[in-house]
Amino acid sequence: MTTSTSRTLYLIGCAAPPARRLTTPIRAAQHAGWDVCLVLTPSAHRWMTDDPAGNLDELVELTGHPVRHIYKLPSQPDVLPPPDAIICAPLTANTLNKWAAGISDTLALGLLTEGIGLGLPLIGLPHFNDAQYRHPAIASSIATLRAAGVTLLLDDGDGAGGFTPHPPRQGDLDAYPWELALAALPKR
Repeated sequence: MTTSTSRTLYLIGCAAPPARRLTTPIRAAQHAGWDVCLVLTPSAHRWMTDDPAGNLDELVELTGHPVRHIYKLPSQPDVLPPPDAIICAPLTANTLNKWAAGISDTLALGLLTEGIGLGLPLIGLPHFNDAQYRHPAIASSIATLRAAGVTLLLDDGDGAGGFTPHPPRQGDLDAYPWELALAALPKR
């Protein structure tokens, strides 16, 4: 759904259960006028290709762009337009902590870490359980990213609202608040 007046949104999806529903935020963002490009972590890409329930072909068709998951070679052209904003959702504890540490060992993390330096609007909508949330690195990573200007939509008692970590193996896939990430996007 590319138009000359569209802004480009990179949706970065990590390997967490809401990744099974990436068509939901893609369609909603397109409806709001965004040209959506999907980038997956390597594990999320594996979910879309190796699992019989994966839907990579549908995601390519829906976005009209290749779904990226690895760095291109230096001699290869960019196949995606540059982003005007980035949403990382679902954002796992692994990606959250690596992003805060500035680790760029995957394309997804490279785009997220670079996005801070480029001053792009960056939105993270986590999805992890409360046992992972209680790990001491999480609070530090949240503080680091928020101090860098990242909008993290996590209900951590600060009144901002967002995703609420759930007990292990008890998440509600249908309750994942995609709409919060989309509402946090910059307006025209």
